[in-house]
Amino acid sequence: MTSSTVTSPRPDRPPRPNLAFRRLRGKRSPAEFAAAVRRAAREIGERVSCDARYIGRVEAGEIRCPNYAYERVFLHMFPGRTLTDLGFAPRSSVRGRRARADEEATGAHADRAPGTASETRRAREPYDTPDTQYPHHPYDTHHPYDPHHPYDPHDDNEESDVLRRAFMMSGATVAAASLGPLALAHDAVAAGRPPRRAGAGHAGALEEAVRRIRLLDDRHGADGLYRRAAAPLRTAYALLDAGATRQATADRLYAGAGELAISVGWLAHDSGRFDDARSHYAEALATSRMTGDPALEAHAFCNMAFLARDAGRPREAVRAAQAAQRAARSLGSARLLSLLALREAGGWAGLADRVGCEQALTRAQALFGQGPSDADPEWMTFYGEGELEGLEAQCWSTLGDWPRAARHARRAAALQDPHFTRNLALYSAELADDLARGGRPDEAAGAGMRVLDLLGEVQSSRIHTMLAGTARVLLPHRRASGVSAFLDRHASLPRTA
Repeated sequence: MTSSTVTSPRPDRPPRPNLAFRRLRGKRSPAEFAAAVRRAAREIGERVSCDARYIGRVEAGEIRCPNYAYERVFLHMFPGRTLTDLGFAPRSSVRGRRARADEEATGAHADRAPGTASETRRAREPYDTPDTQYPHHPYDTHHPYDPHHPYDPHDDNEESDVLRRAFMMSGATVAAASLGPLALAHDAVAAGRPPRRAGAGHAGALEEAVRRIRLLDDRHGADGLYRRAAAPLRTAYALLDAGATRQATADRLYAGAGELAISVGWLAHDSGRFDDARSHYAEALATSRMTGDPALEAHAFCNMAFLARDAGRPREAVRAAQAAQRAARSLGSARLLSLLALREAGGWAGLADRVGCEQALTRAQALFGQGPSDADPEWMTFYGEGELEGLEAQCWSTLGDWPRAARHARRAAALQDPHFTRNLALYSAELADDLARGGRPDEAAGAGMRVLDLLGEVQSSRIHTMLAGTARVLLPHRRASGVSAFLDRHASLPRTA
């Protein structure tokens, strides 16, 4: 519902394709152009998670005017041009109300009754694209959103809900709603008919399915997504069996199916289904070996190392991480080798080999210091300084060095990009557990409260399990400041199956 004072967008007006923007893209693919947008954003200190889908929405006219972050990036990319030159509508005409500056000048928002939603938050307009988040303080639970801030991350919820609903729908509907050309193949598979030979559209839809699953996991965690994501994976393997019209398309299909198997495996892994995860990772590894794809092989071994660590098989974790590093050496990505060294460090920590762990951590930090490059895999968007600190915290925690683990976990939570809500909750849970086991129950309770504040957005069995362990450690300290409140609130959480 929208406020009566807001002019809602008219649903009977079909969007007009943005031909000017399409001309600016030129011969580049939507994915290549999206990569150029992300690079331009980094040049001016903006953060956008632009992908091929966003470019497609702009060119189709679904986004009539970009949000403020994208506006800055586009004007930086095309100096001397205005938004109108780029094919967008004026912001005031899209909003259907006075410009933001006029509204703020009159102080209209100051007169709004408490609890009444602002126009910005309640009127869902075509320009309100949710791909950018700007960091508030990671622990600020009192005013998480400024409804008049031009980078209002509340808008992220709309797209997250749309994507989540697409993947939560049952049966064949998920393919039809989410995966475009992949839907027809899914319908054929569901009906027991062999799908037609795959074309470039199927490969593109498969790649997009991987991106959407990763986006949903970054923001909401794995629980509830795993079984829904299995349908497009079955369709992907059916397409491989059907064959492709061209070798280039076949290569994309194999790579996409392998990456999708890893993504589905991760959803199983993070929701505690270790046997299922192992099976999916093995499928991806087999696919990489059949096609001679070292990038896919490195990714599969990376996740297998992580799974082995979590499943209590640290020696296997070390061997898988080392195999991943061998596969990745020819890829030219120092950041990938850094992550793989951290996977190895986690295995050494599980073996209680402090020296081996420290050596791997030193390699990981040195490789990370070499900076990002164009050779970094697309799936590694989560790997920043916050993730580096978080994985190091887990190593020290495994070795029982609670104070050191807590220092790294605290830095991880502070550095984490708010876009990765699940990881922010994970690092805060790690911090709470390290503090509790290190004899600082009051601080642990505070960190635990911050995790509880995030659980409305994140569904992850891993995080729930960590919080339950922290609560058990804190039980004898109920009289410490804040502990009782944390324990009571944790006890009131709905129990997951």
